Amino acid sequence: MKAAPFDYERPATLAGAADLLRRADGDAKVVAGGQSLGPMLNLRLTTPRLLVDVTGIPELRRATDEGDAVVIGACVTHADIEDGRVPDATRGIMSRVARGIAYRAVRNRGTVGGSLAHADPSADWPTCLAALGAEARLFGPNGTRSIPIAQFVSGVFETALAADEVLEAVRVPKLSARARWGFHKFCRKTGKFAEAMTAILWDPDRNVRRAAIGATDSRPIVIGDARDAMDRSRGGAFEDPLSEHAVATLLEGVGVGGDAYSRQIHVVSFRRALAQVQTP
Repeated sequence: MKAAPFDYERPATLAGAADLLRRADGDAKVVAGGQSLGPMLNLRLTTPRLLVDVTGIPELRRATDEGDAVVIGACVTHADIEDGRVPDATRGIMSRVARGIAYRAVRNRGTVGGSLAHADPSADWPTCLAALGAEARLFGPNGTRSIPIAQFVSGVFETALAADEVLEAVRVPKLSARARWGFHKFCRKTGKFAEAMTAILWDPDRNVRRAAIGATDSRPIVIGDARDAMDRSRGGAFEDPLSEHAVATLLEGVGVGGDAYSRQIHVVSFRRALAQVQTP
């Protein structure tokens, strides 16, 4: 199939993009890498009157170090992160996650902002960035506002973006030297959508013990204080991973549902991510 007819604009500024969206009155889509939007247009799953291409806005392609955090522009690609072309706030977490996204051709064009704005429950960045405590910066007619990623993604393909707002950047807090993390996703084969996903961060110097569970039937489920899943021994090291039954009980308590197969692969994903945190 081919996309329905649409108008196309490529603004040079954030203000220009926001103005185009405002005047479109909800009948516009922002496009950057187009790795998700392109197929949706061709299948006519979405038929906007206007496409606003934001790849010509310089600040969206930048990544800057703000001291205690790194701000990553929405048009930074997965490959930019994979190849280390942006400052690393996470001591390797984001680079590893980027390497596991689809295929290299997709990573060369797909963007962090596009992944977040698309809000596919099986996408890597919403879960990873929620676990990291990252924030989305949104630009609109009233200026810039920030919102935690855990709240930015509000449901399946739903976000807190207003119709006249552009996702400008993601602010990722820097991890301390003692931080440890785990990330595991279950896919039947490379490049397929994840069926279960878990990201866990333990950063004792910042008193952070956070877990995020993705590939659910809604937005990522964030456990803000996951200390109950992280039994500790003397000296601050972790004990052996929680039992399968204990993890199953934990996930059931935070709302991870589905059939027996779905629940089981989420349990396995969580335990494997936790085992990575426990490995020195």
